[in-house]
Amino acid sequence: MIWESKNTKNWGGDWIKKLKDDQVEAKADLCIIVSQVLPEGVKGFGLVEGVWVTDLSHALPLAHALRHQLLQLAQVKASLVGKDEKMEILYKYLTSPQFKNRMENIVNAFICMQQDLESEKRAMQKHWKKREKEVERVIENTTGMYGDFQGLIGAALPTITSLELPSGDEEETENQ
Repeated sequence: MIWESKNTKNWGGDWIKKLKDDQVEAKADLCIIVSQVLPEGVKGFGLVEGVWVTDLSHALPLAHALRHQLLQLAQVKASLVGKDEKMEILYKYLTSPQFKNRMENIVNAFICMQQDLESEKRAMQKHWKKREKEVERVIENTTGMYGDFQGLIGAALPTITSLELPSGDEEETENQ
């Protein structure tokens, strides 16, 4: 930034041209004139022909705002340094055998994980089917044994409700 201050009673028309020349010579990004008197139409501060013009009371807040903008601009400029080279490097990497190999390795790892999962799923289903058959056999044999005891002992055998056929009353209640 290049600053110039004026302590006069009238606005000078050639100040902006002179400061812009100084800006080119100093290679400054911004130029600011601080003056007691502002050009017509400017109150507090404003941009006149590419030069910031401000009164003394607004100089410090304007300086903070412009400094903030310059810092952001510098960050953007820094991020763009070597952009074409970075894009070329990235393109070369994306079209390289190394990238292809890395992607194939990632995909193969996912395929292996999927195959392991399917294998585990089949094994668990096999175990569940086996247990299901065993449970059915136990229930079937328990029911058969209860029927045998009922045939031998008769009415003296305590009733096990879950092994009995539903009575007609229960069916009517369930249907209602």
